[in-house]
Amino acid sequence: MDFLLLLETWLIIAVIFSLAEIFVPGGILLNLGIASIIVAVGVHQQYLDTWVLTLTTWFISASILLFIAYLITERFLSSDQRIDNVYEEVDIYGKDVLVTEKIGPGNQTGRVEFQGTTWTALSDGSEIPAGNHASIVCKENISLLVEKTV
Repeated sequence: MDFLLLLETWLIIAVIFSLAEIFVPGGILLNLGIASIIVAVGVHQQYLDTWVLTLTTWFISASILLFIAYLITERFLSSDQRIDNVYEEVDIYGKDVLVTEKIGPGNQTGRVEFQGTTWTALSDGSEIPAGNHASIVCKENISLLVEKTV
């Protein structure tokens, strides 16, 4: 383990990590190379005199550099991405639809126009004549459950 106490070892490791960044982009390997340079300086100045201390310094400095890189990229390079609701049943609740074919009475199905196409629709048992508007209560399999709007 004496090779970990040599300046040349840490400079070679720094060069390897920095060159590997060309093939595996993302900044992580460059940070590991910078951490290797920090350890090389510590070894050269004889602050780091055991292999345990050199490896600990390398891990801690690499972790700090990665955390700083994360903070910088989040601050200046964050995206304006937002995650919408993935459950369309929640999104369609309360939407207004046009009844194109009479719905009801009872459990008799009809048709409504929604999102540019017609859907099979059920009501709460009441009759909704064609031409009226209704609002979506929920989606049941491939049918919409609607109620007459007042």
